[in-house]
Amino acid sequence: MYERSVPLGMSSGRDTSDSDRRSTTATVGVILGASLISMGLAAFEIVPASVTPMIRESLQIGPSLAGLIVSIMFGIAVLTSLPAGIVLDRTNSRVAIAAATFVLLIAGGWAWYAGVNGEYWSVILSRAFAGVAYVVVWNAGIDVVSRGVSFSNQATAVSVFTASGPLGFALGQGAGPIVARHFGWPAIFLVFNGITVLGLVIFWPASTGLGRSEGAAPSLQEFRTVIQSRDVWTVGFLGFLSYSLYLFVNTWGSSYLTEEIGLTLAVSGFLVAAFPAVGVISRIGGGFLSDRLFESRRRPILYGSFGLAAPLLLLFTHVRSIPVLAGVLLLSGFAIQLSLGLTFTYVRELVDIRVAATAVAFQTSIGLTGAFLSPIAGGVVVEKAGFGTAFFLAGVLAIVGILVTKSAQEPTRL
Repeated sequence: MYERSVPLGMSSGRDTSDSDRRSTTATVGVILGASLISMGLAAFEIVPASVTPMIRESLQIGPSLAGLIVSIMFGIAVLTSLPAGIVLDRTNSRVAIAAATFVLLIAGGWAWYAGVNGEYWSVILSRAFAGVAYVVVWNAGIDVVSRGVSFSNQATAVSVFTASGPLGFALGQGAGPIVARHFGWPAIFLVFNGITVLGLVIFWPASTGLGRSEGAAPSLQEFRTVIQSRDVWTVGFLGFLSYSLYLFVNTWGSSYLTEEIGLTLAVSGFLVAAFPAVGVISRIGGGFLSDRLFESRRRPILYGSFGLAAPLLLLFTHVRSIPVLAGVLLLSGFAIQLSLGLTFTYVRELVDIRVAATAVAFQTSIGLTGAFLSPIAGGVVVEKAGFGTAFFLAGVLAIVGILVTKSAQEPTRL
């Protein structure tokens, strides 16, 4: 197995004092700038879901084709994440983030133009184009943020960056209808570009000197070693489980509250919105607790994440009180997202720094596969066996997460 990428030694191809010499202002600039870029992309990714009825009426399409406008970015991310990581390890993650930001600007303008002219498949192609930008920013952002801090702060810094995901989702879901009502629904593809540009303006000067390891480019054998690592696959599967649970509740929680409890769609949507929103706290908290309370050990947080989520999901459909259901949603969202950001720190610590971006890309691909499959599989179970069975199986997946965590190895310290 590769040595741990941090603390860094000569074999990793990086000077251990790089992060120590960086000022606090520069470190904050890197994390804030990268997070704003990612938040804008996340908002762009989810925002069509907030105005689906308007899109369907305008383009004269059914629910499946409307859903594809959102899911196409997830699908492209799954397919391109690993190749993107391999390229990032052989180029410069900092430059890649800048390039991906400009790709989003092009994709946003393209999607707006296609929407105004009622060209459905052109909208899909523009979103696919943006999907590549999304996965590059995500993988490269984790890579650059990790390089810009000391080992003792890595999980905290990466978790702050990954909190840009739920922030972007909340922004897209909340702002989308307002923008569409005042400027027409195609404008949703333009409005968040300003956030990514602002992020790049902050990120670029602060990240000088970050983005690429010293020495020769990684060999193909080094890449193969990442893919063949049992430890990398173990952490990847934990990410798969976390994302599966996260998207399952996000997708089917509102439907359960509406169809089984009898709440209005507006009220159920408001309650379920707390599920991803609490991730801003729990993703950051997971990294902070791992770094500080558990002295950079990762497994205790994973045990806590799956261990708390399992009973909450198993009991979810047995609760009828609205306040209690709201509390269960909030707690389960907190529990599941404790591990979402941490696994990206964890996996890059299992490999040499020279191929860390490849490991993160692998983790992204595996995790988003769970995000892509879970809503579909959940829908099949709900249709065939009902919500009770579906949430019970989600709880079983959390128990599987506990068992898999037992077989995971903490990265070897230097």
